[in-house]
Amino acid sequence: MNRTINPLLPQICQITDMREETPDVKTFRIQTIEEKSPFSLLPGQLAMLSLLGVGEAMFSITARDDNWLEIAIKKTGLLTDALHELNIGDKVGLRGPYGNYFPVEEAKGRNLLFIGGGIGLAPVRSFILHALANRADYGHIDIVYGARSYDDLVFKDDLFSNWPQEPDTKLHITVDKGSQNWQGNVGFVPPYLEECAFSPDGCLAVLCGPPIMIDMCLKSLAKMGFADENIVTTLEMRMQCGIGKCGRCNIGSKYVCLDGPVFTQAELRHLPKE
Repeated sequence: MNRTINPLLPQICQITDMREETPDVKTFRIQTIEEKSPFSLLPGQLAMLSLLGVGEAMFSITARDDNWLEIAIKKTGLLTDALHELNIGDKVGLRGPYGNYFPVEEAKGRNLLFIGGGIGLAPVRSFILHALANRADYGHIDIVYGARSYDDLVFKDDLFSNWPQEPDTKLHITVDKGSQNWQGNVGFVPPYLEECAFSPDGCLAVLCGPPIMIDMCLKSLAKMGFADENIVTTLEMRMQCGIGKCGRCNIGSKYVCLDGPVFTQAELRHLPKE
């Protein structure tokens, strides 16, 4: 961190931009009143976002710059519904960063296979943006992403305009159910992943999505020959305090908020099934 910040104390921040990604997902750009990023962080880390009188919750950071950070939020309950009602200029509390991060240094020189499902593309996007901003450090990049329908695809500008223009980068997009405004692949992510037949040689796979998708994709990657230590995923459910005190995110000997949210499949093998 380039500034001394107490991660337990919320900073008062303001919303400087908002984008509607899908009917139930919005991306919020947030910065402090002093017009700078609330804190520095690495891809995969988390922040606790709070709204006075409503509550707080942990979210992935999907993008960052020196002067702002972005959080993509899906409407799932009281707090997220209230956040979706905010406007540019409104104030929120933000504390962090929390957790570990994607292996951006260890992955240098390797090919990258990013796999996302639904809002699960949000944390993966932070690593994708980092890799593209440091393009010479990484090999070929494949991005596999799926959602229920075309309307449910998040970050459409990235998917269809920005990322396909990047060198040595290929997009593989699928939806569960076709429609008139979708001419691409129709089907679930795991079988589409196997159909693409990516090589495990010199490649790191990074995935995030619904639990059932992650479980099935892990099996698909194993079929394709990916070793456990070359598969990285995130566990972000159940976190509450962010400092390993409430025990809500405890799995075996690990606390997701402290030891995660990023784990290799090799690490997950040693944790109890939950």
